[in-house]
Amino acid sequence: MVVESFSPEETLALGIRLAKEAKPGQVYTLIGDLGVGKTVLTQGIAQGLEIEEPICSPTFTIVQEYHSGRMPFYHFDVYRIGDVEEMDEIGFDDYVYGDGLTMIEWANLIEEILPREYTRITIEKNLERGFDYRKITVEDIV
Repeated sequence: MVVESFSPEETLALGIRLAKEAKPGQVYTLIGDLGVGKTVLTQGIAQGLEIEEPICSPTFTIVQEYHSGRMPFYHFDVYRIGDVEEMDEIGFDDYVYGDGLTMIEWANLIEEILPREYTRITIEKNLERGFDYRKITVEDIV
């Protein structure tokens, strides 16, 4: 599925829609340059999961856990990971194969340890189409 977003509100709404379709144990990976709207999409997913606490990027903590919604939400930002072995130290498999929805920003940096099946979400800018334009590609990897 390819979605064109022309505003942060449209990106947020897509996140809400994706969350409503999410099932426990599902993994979403999120790929995109700095400033493309990864956090906005993630905030929409949290809203769709009925999480009321503020969502921010876990850049310095690697993972943030949210348990107040309809299922646990595990939000990873692996931008600062130096080696995939660091993911073992934080119990990565427990999250990915657990009972919640796992979102992994910068997942392309840890592709070798991703589960066999996941949903890849790629966000791209195109300034020729406008400052707020985003092309969001959602594809199931099996």
